[in-house]
Amino acid sequence: MKIIFAGGGTAGHINPALAIAGYVRERQPDAEILYIGAKGGMEERLVPQAGFDFKGITVQGFRRKISPKALKDNLVTIKKAISAGKAAKRMILEFQPDLCIGTGGYVSGPVLRAAQKLGIPTLIHEQNAYPGVANKMLSKKADRVLLAMPDARKHFKGNCRFVDTGNPVRGEILAQERESARKALGLDDRPVILSFGGSLGARKINESLADIIARSAKDGKYQHIHAYGQYGKWFPELLKEKGADLSAAKNLDIREYINDMPVCLAAADVVIARAGAITLSEIQVKGKPAILIPSPNVAENHQYHNAMSLVSKNAAVMIEEKDLTPEKLTEEIDKLASDPARLAEYSENARKMAISDASKRIYTVMIEILSADKSRRKKQ
Repeated sequence: MKIIFAGGGTAGHINPALAIAGYVRERQPDAEILYIGAKGGMEERLVPQAGFDFKGITVQGFRRKISPKALKDNLVTIKKAISAGKAAKRMILEFQPDLCIGTGGYVSGPVLRAAQKLGIPTLIHEQNAYPGVANKMLSKKADRVLLAMPDARKHFKGNCRFVDTGNPVRGEILAQERESARKALGLDDRPVILSFGGSLGARKINESLADIIARSAKDGKYQHIHAYGQYGKWFPELLKEKGADLSAAKNLDIREYINDMPVCLAAADVVIARAGAITLSEIQVKGKPAILIPSPNVAENHQYHNAMSLVSKNAAVMIEEKDLTPEKLTEEIDKLASDPARLAEYSENARKMAISDASKRIYTVMIEILSADKSRRKKQ
C-alpha cells in the first residue's frame, strides 16, 4: 500500500493525518507513506518527528479583504497555486500512490486536485462542523468524504458520499482512567477545573479566569489546572496582584503548557477550552462537561459551529468571546461545578456523541476504496 497524505497549516489538520498514518503503519508495517505539506509550515517539523517522509510545496491562502494589497497578494497566491499544482503532480507521478488523503488546509488543494486529475482515488477528512474551503472544493470529486461531525453534511454541495468516522483520538487519551490520573496529580475529592486556551495561550481566557483562580487560592473550593500558554507569561504575576500565593496554594497547578494532557483531562470534572475539533473529540470520548469559548479568529468561524454541535445536544456550555467577562465565566463555572445532576447529564451526552474508533473506521474505508479501485482496473 502506498499512500499520500496532504494537509497542514494548523495542528488540527496535521494531527489527524499523523494519527491515520500511524494506524496504517500498525496494520501494515510495509506500507509506504508520503506526507506533502507546505514549505515552512509546522507540518515540515511535525511529520518527520513522527517518522514519516515529507515533501514540501510552496502555497499560501487567499486574502478575503478587498484592498489593493489583498488583490496583489491574491495574484501571488494564484501563481503559487499553479506552480504548487505542477510540483504536486510531479511528486505524485514519482511516488505512484494507491490513494491520496487530504485532511484540510490550503496545501491539500493542489495535491488532491492533481491526484483526482490523474485518476487516483481520493478521500478527504473534515474535522470540523463547518468544513473548510479546500475540503468543500475537493469533495465534489472525492471518492469519500469522511466526517468527524455529522452537522458538516449540510454545508457540502453535490452528491458527496459521506462516512461518519469521527476524529482520530490518541490512544493515551482513551486509556487514561480518572482515579489513577487524580492520584498521579495528587488531587483530592474537590472539583477539578482544567482550563487552557491553546499552546500560544488566549489573553481573554487568561484574563477572565484570573479572578476565580485567585479566589480558589484563598478559599480552596476548586482544584484548578490552568495552562496560560506561550504568550501568557504575565499571568502568574496577575494572579499575584490579585492576592494569590501560588507557592502556598496546593490546590492550584498553574503552568505554561500541559505536557500530560491525557492525565489532566482524565482527572478533570469541568473543562474550559476553545472549540477546536480535536479538543472536542477528546472531551467527548472522556465524557467531560465543558465550557467552550470558540476562537473568533478562525476561518468561517468554524469553532462556533463546533461548539454548537455539543451545545445543541446539551453536552456543553458556550460563551462567545465577545460576551466573555470574569464575572460571566465565574458564574458559569460555579453553576456547573456545583450541580452533580447537570454534570452527569453533560457527561453522558458528550459520551453519546463520541466516536472512539475513528482510526479503525477510516482505515476500513481506505481498504474498501483500494479494493474497489483494484477491481475496476482489472476490468479495464
